[in-house]
Amino acid sequence: MASMRDIKRRKESIQSTEQITKAMKLVSTVKLQKSRTKAETTKPYFDMMYQTIRAMLEKSGGIRHPYLTPGASGKKVVIAISSNRGLAGGYNSNIVRLVAGGDFKPEDTVIYAVGRKGKDGLLRKGFEIRKDYSDVINAPLYHDAVEITTELLDSFQKGEVSEIYLAYTSFKNTVTHIPKLIKLLPVTLEEQEEKKENAAPVAPMNYEPNEEEALNAIIPKYISSMIYGAFMESVASENGARMNAMDNATSNAEEMIEDLSLQYNRARQGSITQELTEIIAGANAIG
Repeated sequence: MASMRDIKRRKESIQSTEQITKAMKLVSTVKLQKSRTKAETTKPYFDMMYQTIRAMLEKSGGIRHPYLTPGASGKKVVIAISSNRGLAGGYNSNIVRLVAGGDFKPEDTVIYAVGRKGKDGLLRKGFEIRKDYSDVINAPLYHDAVEITTELLDSFQKGEVSEIYLAYTSFKNTVTHIPKLIKLLPVTLEEQEEKKENAAPVAPMNYEPNEEEALNAIIPKYISSMIYGAFMESVASENGARMNAMDNATSNAEEMIEDLSLQYNRARQGSITQELTEIIAGANAIG
């Protein structure tokens, strides 16, 4: 059985940890309120952008464009969005698991990492980190999404990249965060193809001045919008996950402190009882 001194030291150590987790929970709560507002404000725009592009391509018939055609060669690219800090429950590991557990082989896939935790996890899985944009996730801007889009499209057009995917955590509410993997390029209409059998006829889409120029302007904006929207949702999800993790850690610390307090009181009572027994035995021996 642990001594009273050992129990007291352990209790003090856990109390110090509890103070840290409480402070981190408060900080995460404040950050969550700000990031959730941004995510909820921007989400309708990015959802509408996604639906609009899909609707346009659906009405375009058998249009041919480099952005709509899979590359004959080249590697797959995954933009993996995680965080630069830990202590967020399974937030970062879920992204690593999403990529590593999917149809991506390390020898055929390169990673554009946004967040050091995801980068380190995928490195351990054997994936190549082509670019590291970890600093971006600290304060993401639309310009950052445009920069990543420009570089990826350049590689896609050169044939260095055949497919581009985006792995991020979708923010549903404070306690629900869903890891998602979406395909950015080539733009496909698989969902619409499944619905065409029962769908009503739609009017064809006309482009001015022509299809190629229009899609050259629209699709980069579409991809940048999807990446920036993923930034916003990922930041909100990270803060929500960290707040929940710190709340659980604080609750666990409180339970451990209660158990240690009970152990300390029992040890103290046993010590007092032993001292009284020794005093009484000594008194009887003298008498």
